[in-house]
Amino acid sequence: MKNFLLTLGLCTSLASVAMAQTRPQAADSTRRVAGASGMQGSATQKAQPKPYADVITAKAISKDGLFKTHKVEDKYYFEIDDAVLGREILVVNRISKAGAEVRAASGYAGDQVGSSIVKFEKGPNNRIFLRKVSYSTYSPDSTKSMYQAVQRSNIQAIVAAFNVAAYSPDKKGSVIDITDYINGENEIFSFSSATAKSRIRLGNFVPDRSYIENVRSFPTNVEVTTVKTYVLTPPTTGFGSTAPSSGGAGGSNLNGSSTIELNTSMVVLPKVPMQPRFFDPRVGYFTVGYTDFDANPQGVKEIEMVKRWRLEPKAQDMAKYKRGELVEPQKPIIFYIDPATPKKWVPYLIAGVNDWQKAFEKAGFKNAVIGKMAPSPKENPDWSLDDARHSAIVYKPSEISNASGPSISDPRSGEIMESHINWYHNVMKLVHDWYFVQAAAIDPRARKMEFSDELMGDLIRFVSSHEVGHTLGLRHNYGSSSTVPVENLRNKKWVEANGHTPSIMDYARFNYVAQPEDNITPKGIYPRIGDYDLWAIEWGYKLLPNAKNAFDEVETLNKLTMEKLKNRRNWFGTETNPDDPHSQNEDLGDNSMKASEYGIKNLQRIIVKLPEWTKESNEGYDNLRNMYGQVSTQYNRYMGHVAKNIGGVYENPKTVEQDGHVYERTPAATQKEAMAFLDKNLFTTPTWLLNPTVLNNTGSNPMLLISRSQENVVDRLISNNTLTKLIAAEAMDGSKAYKVTDFFTDMNGSIFKEVKSNQAIDVYRRNLQKIYVEQLISLVKPAPAPTSSAAPTGRGGSSTPTMDLKNSDVISVAKAELRNINNMIKGSLASQSDALSNYHLMDLSERITETLNYRNQNAL
Repeated sequence: MKNFLLTLGLCTSLASVAMAQTRPQAADSTRRVAGASGMQGSATQKAQPKPYADVITAKAISKDGLFKTHKVEDKYYFEIDDAVLGREILVVNRISKAGAEVRAASGYAGDQVGSSIVKFEKGPNNRIFLRKVSYSTYSPDSTKSMYQAVQRSNIQAIVAAFNVAAYSPDKKGSVIDITDYINGENEIFSFSSATAKSRIRLGNFVPDRSYIENVRSFPTNVEVTTVKTYVLTPPTTGFGSTAPSSGGAGGSNLNGSSTIELNTSMVVLPKVPMQPRFFDPRVGYFTVGYTDFDANPQGVKEIEMVKRWRLEPKAQDMAKYKRGELVEPQKPIIFYIDPATPKKWVPYLIAGVNDWQKAFEKAGFKNAVIGKMAPSPKENPDWSLDDARHSAIVYKPSEISNASGPSISDPRSGEIMESHINWYHNVMKLVHDWYFVQAAAIDPRARKMEFSDELMGDLIRFVSSHEVGHTLGLRHNYGSSSTVPVENLRNKKWVEANGHTPSIMDYARFNYVAQPEDNITPKGIYPRIGDYDLWAIEWGYKLLPNAKNAFDEVETLNKLTMEKLKNRRNWFGTETNPDDPHSQNEDLGDNSMKASEYGIKNLQRIIVKLPEWTKESNEGYDNLRNMYGQVSTQYNRYMGHVAKNIGGVYENPKTVEQDGHVYERTPAATQKEAMAFLDKNLFTTPTWLLNPTVLNNTGSNPMLLISRSQENVVDRLISNNTLTKLIAAEAMDGSKAYKVTDFFTDMNGSIFKEVKSNQAIDVYRRNLQKIYVEQLISLVKPAPAPTSSAAPTGRGGSSTPTMDLKNSDVISVAKAELRNINNMIKGSLASQSDALSNYHLMDLSERITETLNYRNQNAL
């Protein structure tokens, strides 16, 4: 099966290109001798190890673990056993403490700032090298013919070299002084790039105000805590540039400095990688990948492996597992709740984790994922939130209205090693505003600015489940909600039994289609783990014991997937397709027009009650202003959902064994329905949005509000992308297609109704007509392209890549539409008695005439 390369913003990738080491300044001559190369004399000078007792003296504070670590006065040593040399080690750097100046730039405790794979190995002249490992190009099987060739062409960079300070007494280990390296500024024990630092306004490193706080060793990992100080750079200006910082390392700076605490986790990767599972575009998983030179005998193959945890039955339970009995995994997935989390929300976060247990039962495991409160210092004094052995939901005192679920994985197999879910305090405002604007019409509990703890707890639980889903490897499924008939969302019995979307990984939020008279309870309003989620976990985590490798699994998984997809509720719609009306965020149901009609009815009920429901004693109108903005934003979402149907292209990934086509154009009848909806609900001024009480107490500009909504949709419809798709659809489907000429007939008839009937044109409609004409003009007479940026490219898998304008029919039909509008205007001017309407029409005619003359004069 073909494997697809997907790069997503939520998915943290491991660096694959070696970067030059930034060498820290040595603190004294003793460290220059003992430390990493680049801080001593000639690189070829043979180091002279000392007797073990002379280096690791009686003063040493030693700890056993992955490396034996020693603190001798102010120096730190790693004693690396020969058995560990060559083992690949995952290094993850996170902020563990930060000041207000960094938090203001979105740098919070728990934030990851870098990751890499490294290994220690012996070098010549009593030295230990630290190599940075890349898996971008890979030949995984050393028995295959290409293995040695790939190895020769993929040498891993040496990022540091250390003199062996001493050999262990049994001569099976090497002691190196790691002090300067971990206390310095480099890509392994600090930020992965200058970009990662600049994002939170950190400039030059200040070594004399930086130090090592602690080094702790555990059986499979070493945790290093350092305190590092940086020059603080100025905030980015409104034009996207940042003023240069003054001062050097240790020098004064007008912008001040910032001190942060970093935690570096060094986790040894398994000797034997987990058996990978190849990505299938019909099931939405995050991936890691590499270029394989062995998989394709006549070329190369891009291999994509899904990210998932290693879940395996205990040895004594394997027979039960094969018989289909539920068994507990050897090592369950545990998420600890940050001790800083307000106590009242802890049960809801834990419930959000545990909700996934039923999904793993489909894969044959019980109690596979567990939420727990982090142990107190009394219960376990060695437990730490920074310890890479522990996954956690980290509570952050942030104004960011969000949460996210990243994870770190083994690049050889996709095995997820750990995850720290970012839970920002202000996510509660986000879910409040969502629930208010989508559910207040049907749930009286939502009609206030402060929800009860019970309601807020329920909303936290849903967000928790969604983010945990990401850490299990699941991507957003924007297509899931499109599998539900709209009328079922109003059917109390059906929706309370099945939920309003089959996937909690959808951006479906809440059931805004349900009407007050439907009497639907929260069970039919909230999202929940659904049919698709159960199937996705089964696909990703169910073991196939008879498969010796990932290639052996492909046929079995393909047959299983084809069978499961007979039920449309198991369908996955990617979040990366801009053309498919079935794959949209924030939408509901199988018909955007019907769903949005119901949504608008509820918004109309809400807007008249906004002054009452947002009122708080001794407060102004900020609540009203905010929620009015939420109402208009929700309305704009509905318009966007409908507009995507125009020129829409459905995408259904398939293997060759499946019937039907991968790509299909949206039926002409559906596109006509979408145009009728826009005519009624957008191009005809939505006066219900212009509530006088709201406008007069918020100062909102009604013309700006309406024109922005209309402009967003017109810009999408009158674009090279949409018009190209309409032209391509006619070429493919002939008379069955919704033709580009049909589209312009409908647009013209909707937007210029008053001109055709010689009626006065009010200010909202005049603005709309200007928006429409100007967008047409932008196609015929495009603005000069910026010289500093590259031209945009289409989606890699798009079925209808955009053509160069000069070689397509887009300009031809745009010019024809401008001529039609101009002729219509000229025929109407003599009969138009309203002065402002006359001025407006003459202006439009002049703009069109100038554009067409310009085009003719500049034609080749």
